[in-house]
Amino acid sequence: MWFLNRALGWIFDLLVLPFRGMAPIVGLTVISALVSAGMLIGFRRVSDQDALEEVKRRISGGVYEIRLYKDDLLTIFSAQFAVARETWTYFRLSMVPMLWMMGPIVIIVIQLQFQYGYAGLEPGQSVLVQVELTEEAAERVDASDGADLSLDAPDGIRVETPVVWVPLLRQAGWRITLEAPGEYELVVHIGDESITKSVRVAGTTELRSPVRASGISQVIWPAEAPLPRGSSAQEITVSYADAEINMFGWKTHWLIAFFILTMVFAFALAKPMGVKI
Repeated sequence: MWFLNRALGWIFDLLVLPFRGMAPIVGLTVISALVSAGMLIGFRRVSDQDALEEVKRRISGGVYEIRLYKDDLLTIFSAQFAVARETWTYFRLSMVPMLWMMGPIVIIVIQLQFQYGYAGLEPGQSVLVQVELTEEAAERVDASDGADLSLDAPDGIRVETPVVWVPLLRQAGWRITLEAPGEYELVVHIGDESITKSVRVAGTTELRSPVRASGISQVIWPAEAPLPRGSSAQEITVSYADAEINMFGWKTHWLIAFFILTMVFAFALAKPMGVKI
């Protein structure tokens, strides 16, 4: 799983690279247009375009019939029933290709979350680092009253506080201050075990990993290698804030902007690309 996640991460890093230093909406607009074009190509290949066109023609005919025979209740009810039936047929014909495309869309959204979903960390900013332990490791830490836990940071990051251990949550935390731009690795020590966690200090749009997780959680947090099998830690978190996209004067979550732009491009490109939707 990690090799696939790493390959996807490289691809999306390259995709976003030309837009670093620009407003996030610029890159997101271009990516939305590319995704829309790809979706239309996929929709055309896996859908029955002739059947969709025929169903749309029958729906239009039914609507026209309702307007034409507006004084004939029996004809109106019959036409309304026909329109409802054809609308269901249209929905069924459209849903099959949409379900086929759902997998790639989910992968794209997950990868873009780590490019656009989190605000950049800036020099002078303080953030929290938290580690959640397994039950067995937490018992050992309890026995040592937290002495088995420590955090090392490289030059460019300063550890501001001693460890704060919360036995009930099996969590430990530190506050760190970022001193210089760059890409860093923190080292969490749990007894004799040492585990790294990446931190990026940059204001531009690029890959950020708030959580280094283990096991199946890699599906949700694919931006960083999973924790080693049998690790004392279940999860290591750096508190990146959620980002907002300035969508032409309207600040919103990037996912909302992405879906709006994708739908706009899809409808705008459908006719030029010869796709019936």
